[in-house]
Amino acid sequence: MSTTSHQHTRPRRRLGVGTWAPAVVILATAVILWQLYTTRSGIDPRVLPSPSRIITAGWTARSALWANTIPTLQETALGFSLATVVGFGFSIVIDASRILRNAIMPLLIGSQTLPLVAIAPLVIIWFGFGITPKILLIALLSFFPITVAFLEGYRATDPDIERLLATMGAHRWRIFRTARLPTAMPFFFTGLRIAITYSIVVAIFAEYAGATSGLGIYIQQLTNVYRTDLVFAAIIVTTALTIILFAATYALERIMIPWYRRSRSPHQR
Repeated sequence: MSTTSHQHTRPRRRLGVGTWAPAVVILATAVILWQLYTTRSGIDPRVLPSPSRIITAGWTARSALWANTIPTLQETALGFSLATVVGFGFSIVIDASRILRNAIMPLLIGSQTLPLVAIAPLVIIWFGFGITPKILLIALLSFFPITVAFLEGYRATDPDIERLLATMGAHRWRIFRTARLPTAMPFFFTGLRIAITYSIVVAIFAEYAGATSGLGIYIQQLTNVYRTDLVFAAIIVTTALTIILFAATYALERIMIPWYRRSRSPHQR
Protein backbone atom coordinates (compact mmCIF):
# COMPACT_ATOMS: atom_id res chain seq x y z
CA MET A 1 0.00 0.00 0.00
CA SER A 2 2.80 2.38 0.85
CA THR A 3 4.50 1.76 -2.50
CA THR A 4 1.29 2.38 -4.45
CA SER A 5 0.56 5.55 -2.49
CA HIS A 6 4.09 6.78 -3.12
CA GLN A 7 3.76 6.20 -6.89
CA HIS A 8 0.46 8.08 -6.99
CA THR A 9 1.74 11.10 -5.12
CA ARG A 10 4.96 11.63 -7.07
CA PRO A 11 3.31 13.22 -10.17
CA ARG A 12 1.38 15.60 -7.91
CA ARG A 13 4.60 16.84 -6.33
CA ARG A 14 6.04 17.53 -9.76
CA LEU A 15 3.11 19.77 -10.54
CA GLY A 16 3.30 21.63 -7.23
CA VAL A 17 5.41 24.44 -5.85
CA GLY A 18 8.46 22.19 -5.79
CA THR A 19 8.55 22.26 -9.59
CA TRP A 20 9.53 25.93 -9.67
CA ALA A 21 11.26 26.22 -6.30
CA PRO A 22 14.84 25.49 -7.52
CA ALA A 23 14.58 28.02 -10.34
CA VAL A 24 13.10 30.65 -8.02
CA VAL A 25 15.86 30.09 -5.45
CA ILE A 26 18.61 30.35 -8.08
CA LEU A 27 17.07 33.48 -9.60
CA ALA A 28 16.56 35.15 -6.22
CA THR A 29 20.14 34.35 -5.20
CA ALA A 30 21.49 35.78 -8.45
CA VAL A 31 19.45 38.99 -8.04
CA ILE A 32 20.61 39.43 -4.44
CA LEU A 33 24.26 38.92 -5.38
CA TRP A 34 23.83 41.29 -8.32
CA GLN A 35 22.31 43.95 -6.04
CA LEU A 36 25.10 43.56 -3.48
CA TYR A 37 27.81 43.76 -6.12
CA THR A 38 26.46 46.87 -7.83
CA THR A 39 25.86 48.58 -4.48
CA ARG A 40 29.25 47.87 -2.92
CA SER A 41 31.56 47.89 -5.94
CA GLY A 42 30.68 51.40 -7.06
CA ILE A 43 30.40 50.29 -10.69
CA ASP A 44 28.97 52.86 -13.09
CA PRO A 45 25.18 52.27 -13.43
CA ARG A 46 25.53 52.91 -17.16
CA VAL A 47 27.71 49.79 -17.33
CA LEU A 48 25.76 47.57 -14.92
CA PRO A 49 22.70 48.98 -13.15
CA SER A 50 21.41 47.37 -9.98
CA PRO A 51 18.18 45.32 -10.02
CA SER A 52 16.47 47.97 -7.88
CA ARG A 53 17.47 50.68 -10.36
CA ILE A 54 16.17 48.58 -13.25
CA ILE A 55 12.82 48.02 -11.55
CA THR A 56 12.47 51.70 -10.69
CA ALA A 57 13.39 52.82 -14.22
CA GLY A 58 11.08 50.24 -15.76
CA TRP A 59 8.15 51.29 -13.62
CA THR A 60 8.75 54.95 -14.44
CA ALA A 61 8.88 54.15 -18.17
CA ARG A 62 6.04 51.61 -18.05
CA SER A 63 3.94 53.53 -20.57
CA ALA A 64 6.73 53.53 -23.15
CA LEU A 65 7.51 49.88 -22.44
CA TRP A 66 3.88 48.90 -22.92
CA ALA A 67 3.53 51.00 -26.08
CA ASN A 68 6.50 49.16 -27.60
CA THR A 69 5.42 45.76 -26.30
CA ILE A 70 2.13 45.84 -28.21
CA PRO A 71 3.72 45.94 -31.71
CA THR A 72 6.11 43.13 -30.80
CA LEU A 73 3.24 41.02 -29.51
CA GLN A 74 1.22 41.67 -32.66
CA GLU A 75 4.14 40.70 -34.90
CA THR A 76 4.78 37.58 -32.87
CA ALA A 77 1.15 36.49 -32.82
CA LEU A 78 0.64 36.98 -36.56
CA GLY A 79 4.01 35.55 -37.55
CA PHE A 80 3.59 32.55 -35.29
CA SER A 81 0.09 31.91 -36.57
CA LEU A 82 1.39 31.98 -40.14
CA ALA A 83 4.24 29.65 -39.15
CA THR A 84 1.74 27.18 -37.69
CA VAL A 85 -0.42 27.18 -40.82
CA VAL A 86 2.60 26.88 -43.14
CA GLY A 87 4.19 24.18 -41.00
CA PHE A 88 1.01 22.14 -40.94
CA GLY A 89 0.55 22.57 -44.69
CA PHE A 90 4.10 21.46 -45.46
CA SER A 91 3.72 18.46 -43.16
CA ILE A 92 0.65 17.27 -45.08
CA VAL A 93 2.37 17.71 -48.44
CA ILE A 94 5.55 15.96 -47.32
CA ASP A 95 3.63 13.14 -45.62
CA ALA A 96 1.62 12.50 -48.76
CA SER A 97 4.54 11.19 -50.81
CA ARG A 98 8.09 9.97 -50.29
CA ILE A 99 9.07 11.72 -53.52
CA LEU A 100 7.71 15.02 -52.22
CA ARG A 101 9.46 14.42 -48.90
CA ASN A 102 12.82 13.90 -50.63
CA ALA A 103 12.26 16.95 -52.82
CA ILE A 104 10.99 19.41 -50.21
CA MET A 105 12.80 18.50 -46.98
CA PRO A 106 16.28 19.58 -48.19
CA LEU A 107 14.82 22.94 -49.20
CA LEU A 108 13.16 23.39 -45.83
CA ILE A 109 16.36 22.48 -44.02
CA GLY A 110 18.25 24.93 -46.22
CA SER A 111 15.81 27.70 -45.33
CA GLN A 112 16.82 27.32 -41.68
CA THR A 113 20.51 27.82 -42.46
CA LEU A 114 19.94 31.31 -43.87
CA PRO A 115 21.49 33.85 -41.48
CA LEU A 116 18.88 36.22 -40.09
CA VAL A 117 21.37 39.07 -40.10
CA ALA A 118 21.65 38.71 -43.88
CA ILE A 119 18.04 38.11 -44.90
CA ALA A 120 16.36 40.58 -42.53
CA PRO A 121 17.62 43.71 -44.37
CA LEU A 122 16.59 42.17 -47.70
CA VAL A 123 13.06 41.48 -46.48
CA ILE A 124 12.88 45.04 -45.12
CA ILE A 125 13.95 46.37 -48.54
CA TRP A 126 11.38 44.24 -50.35
CA PHE A 127 8.41 44.83 -48.04
CA GLY A 128 9.16 48.11 -46.28
CA PHE A 129 9.24 49.05 -42.61
CA GLY A 130 5.70 47.95 -41.75
CA ILE A 131 4.55 44.83 -39.96
CA THR A 132 4.68 42.55 -43.03
CA PRO A 133 8.45 41.86 -43.10
CA LYS A 134 8.46 41.05 -39.38
CA ILE A 135 5.61 38.56 -39.82
CA LEU A 136 7.40 36.90 -42.75
CA LEU A 137 10.70 36.62 -40.88
CA ILE A 138 9.03 35.14 -37.81
CA ALA A 139 7.15 32.62 -39.95
CA LEU A 140 10.28 31.72 -41.94
CA LEU A 141 12.33 30.85 -38.87
CA SER A 142 9.53 29.33 -36.79
CA PHE A 143 7.65 26.98 -39.10
CA PHE A 144 10.35 24.31 -39.36
CA PRO A 145 10.07 22.88 -35.80
CA ILE A 146 6.31 22.66 -36.28
CA THR A 147 6.69 20.85 -39.60
CA VAL A 148 9.17 18.34 -38.19
CA ALA A 149 7.03 17.77 -35.10
CA PHE A 150 3.99 16.94 -37.22
CA LEU A 151 6.00 14.57 -39.41
CA GLU A 152 7.38 12.73 -36.40
CA GLY A 153 3.86 12.46 -35.04
CA TYR A 154 2.54 11.00 -38.29
CA ARG A 155 5.30 8.39 -38.24
CA ALA A 156 4.39 7.42 -34.68
CA THR A 157 0.89 6.34 -35.70
CA ASP A 158 0.19 2.69 -34.94
CA PRO A 159 0.19 0.90 -38.34
CA ASP A 160 -2.32 -1.66 -37.02
CA ILE A 161 -4.85 1.12 -36.49
CA GLU A 162 -4.28 2.40 -40.02
CA ARG A 163 -4.72 -1.10 -41.47
CA LEU A 164 -7.88 -1.60 -39.43
CA LEU A 165 -9.37 1.65 -40.68
CA ALA A 166 -8.40 0.76 -44.24
CA THR A 167 -10.09 -2.63 -44.02
CA MET A 168 -13.20 -0.86 -42.77
CA GLY A 169 -13.26 1.19 -45.95
CA ALA A 170 -11.78 4.45 -44.65
CA HIS A 171 -10.15 6.52 -47.38
CA ARG A 172 -6.75 8.15 -46.97
CA TRP A 173 -8.03 11.49 -45.68
CA ARG A 174 -10.28 9.74 -43.15
CA ILE A 175 -7.32 7.71 -41.87
CA PHE A 176 -5.26 10.87 -41.63
CA ARG A 177 -7.99 12.73 -39.75
CA THR A 178 -8.93 9.81 -37.47
CA ALA A 179 -5.55 8.29 -36.66
CA ARG A 180 -2.51 10.14 -37.94
CA LEU A 181 -3.45 13.70 -36.94
CA PRO A 182 -4.56 12.86 -33.36
CA THR A 183 -1.34 10.90 -32.87
CA ALA A 184 0.68 13.85 -34.13
CA MET A 185 -0.94 16.46 -31.88
CA PRO A 186 1.27 15.86 -28.78
CA PHE A 187 4.32 16.08 -31.06
CA PHE A 188 2.91 19.28 -32.53
CA PHE A 189 2.75 20.97 -29.14
CA THR A 190 6.36 20.01 -28.48
CA GLY A 191 7.36 21.69 -31.74
CA LEU A 192 5.10 24.61 -30.89
CA ARG A 193 6.99 25.23 -27.66
CA ILE A 194 10.30 25.22 -29.49
CA ALA A 195 9.01 27.56 -32.19
CA ILE A 196 7.46 30.07 -29.78
CA THR A 197 10.84 30.77 -28.21
CA TYR A 198 12.20 31.55 -31.68
CA SER A 199 9.34 33.87 -32.51
CA ILE A 200 10.01 36.53 -29.87
CA VAL A 201 13.76 36.56 -30.61
CA VAL A 202 13.15 36.89 -34.35
CA ALA A 203 10.59 39.66 -33.78
CA ILE A 204 13.11 41.63 -31.69
CA PHE A 205 15.87 41.17 -34.24
CA ALA A 206 13.57 42.06 -37.15
CA GLU A 207 12.78 45.33 -35.37
CA TYR A 208 16.52 45.94 -35.02
CA ALA A 209 16.80 45.69 -38.82
CA GLY A 210 14.08 48.25 -39.36
CA ALA A 211 11.02 49.40 -37.45
CA THR A 212 9.29 52.46 -36.09
CA SER A 213 8.12 50.84 -32.84
CA GLY A 214 8.56 47.65 -30.86
CA LEU A 215 10.82 46.33 -28.13
CA GLY A 216 13.67 45.75 -30.58
CA ILE A 217 13.87 49.34 -31.80
CA TYR A 218 13.21 50.56 -28.25
CA ILE A 219 16.23 48.62 -26.95
CA GLN A 220 18.34 49.95 -29.80
CA GLN A 221 17.38 53.55 -29.07
CA LEU A 222 18.08 53.15 -25.36
CA THR A 223 21.45 51.56 -26.05
CA ASN A 224 22.45 54.58 -28.13
CA VAL A 225 21.80 56.91 -25.18
CA TYR A 226 23.37 54.58 -22.56
CA ARG A 227 20.11 53.93 -20.68
CA THR A 228 21.29 50.50 -19.63
CA ASP A 229 18.70 50.31 -16.87
CA LEU A 230 15.86 50.61 -19.37
CA VAL A 231 17.58 48.18 -21.72
CA PHE A 232 17.53 45.62 -18.92
CA ALA A 233 13.90 46.49 -18.18
CA ALA A 234 12.99 45.83 -21.82
CA ILE A 235 14.92 42.55 -21.73
CA ILE A 236 12.96 41.51 -18.65
CA VAL A 237 9.70 42.29 -20.45
CA THR A 238 10.89 40.24 -23.44
CA THR A 239 11.77 37.31 -21.20
CA ALA A 240 8.42 37.53 -19.43
CA LEU A 241 6.59 37.50 -22.77
CA THR A 242 8.49 34.39 -23.87
CA ILE A 243 7.69 32.57 -20.61
CA ILE A 244 4.02 33.56 -20.79
CA LEU A 245 3.69 32.39 -24.40
CA PHE A 246 5.55 29.18 -23.60
CA ALA A 247 3.19 28.50 -20.70
CA ALA A 248 0.21 29.33 -22.91
CA THR A 249 1.06 26.37 -25.16
CA TYR A 250 0.40 24.05 -22.22
CA ALA A 251 -2.97 25.68 -21.60
CA LEU A 252 -3.81 25.32 -25.29
CA GLU A 253 -2.71 21.70 -25.19
CA ARG A 254 -5.09 21.00 -22.30
CA ILE A 255 -7.96 22.54 -24.29
CA MET A 256 -7.25 20.92 -27.68
CA ILE A 257 -6.16 17.44 -26.60
CA PRO A 258 -7.45 16.87 -23.05
CA TRP A 259 -7.34 13.12 -23.61
CA TYR A 260 -3.53 13.21 -23.88
CA ARG A 261 -2.96 14.39 -20.30
CA ARG A 262 -5.55 11.95 -19.01
CA SER A 263 -3.85 9.09 -20.84
CA ARG A 264 -0.58 9.97 -19.13
CA SER A 265 -2.13 10.14 -15.69
CA PRO A 266 -0.91 7.36 -13.35
CA HIS A 267 -4.53 6.69 -12.32
CA GLN A 268 -5.27 5.60 -15.89
CA ARG A 269 -2.49 3.03 -15.95
